Amino acid sequence: MIKKTITYVDYDGNERTEDCYFNFSKAELVEMNLSTEGGLEAKLRKIIEEKDTPKIVELWKKILLDAYGIKSEDGRRFIKSEEISKEFSQTEAYSNLFMELSFDEEKAIEFVNGVIPKNLEK
Repeated sequence: MIKKTITYVDYDGNERTEDCYFNFSKAELVEMNLSTEGGLEAKLRKIIEEKDTPKIVELWKKILLDAYGIKSEDGRRFIKSEEISKEFSQTEAYSNLFMELSFDEEKAIEFVNGVIPKNLEK
């Protein structure tokens, strides 16, 4: 799990700072890998090798929104839903993070490594 503290200006002109959480469980990663023909890693390599910018952007957006969630107060659950992801995608916090990770390769790698469970990151 990774926590990103994001400062942005909301649509009322107020500066806000929020902690946003991102994570993939082992089960989610296995499901993504098995549901992708040839595996997720092969798909990523192909998109990057082909320099298919529209697919890169689409995949990057999917990773950000699918990893986003809300920690339960007791820490037992990481709550995700289409509605939660959609709400996040409609904020400037999302926009700022998307731009940051799209143009800073080191931060993007750090982000991806942060959302992968520790015993799977290799």
